[in-house]
Amino acid sequence: MKVEFKLNGKKVNVDADPASRLLDVLREKFGLTGVKEGCGEGECGACAVLLDGRLVHSCLVPLANVIGKEVITIEGLKNTKEYKIIEEALLDAGSVQCGFCTPGFVMAIYALLKSNPQPDDEEIRKGISGNLCRCTGYQMIIDGVKLAAKRGERLWKA
Repeated sequence: MKVEFKLNGKKVNVDADPASRLLDVLREKFGLTGVKEGCGEGECGACAVLLDGRLVHSCLVPLANVIGKEVITIEGLKNTKEYKIIEEALLDAGSVQCGFCTPGFVMAIYALLKSNPQPDDEEIRKGISGNLCRCTGYQMIIDGVKLAAKRGERLWKA
């Protein structure tokens, strides 16, 4: 079946089973490898994308659920000012080690800061709660979010 949706700002059509996982279609049909399969159960956040501006785990989304909607992956976010601010803040705070979880965290941080430009520690914990990191530890990630919030203060409020 042909499925049409907007992917990273461009209308796309893909011939795929509508019951396919969005994660698999993004990786296999579009070559977008920033979305990763960690757990396959929506627990780790490695496959996080934005669906109509809402953070979702693409391993849990059937392709049929994106018909006529907009999907943004880390690749689509990568050329934005917001991404650059988040990336630099995470690096400066020592929030990144192996990098496997980083795209999912960046997507969660972006979604959090767009909805709440000045989150406190508890709000940050809640905003990144669907993402797991086995290397860095969460305090450095929280510090990175605070730094991104401060550095992009005007941008997040726009």
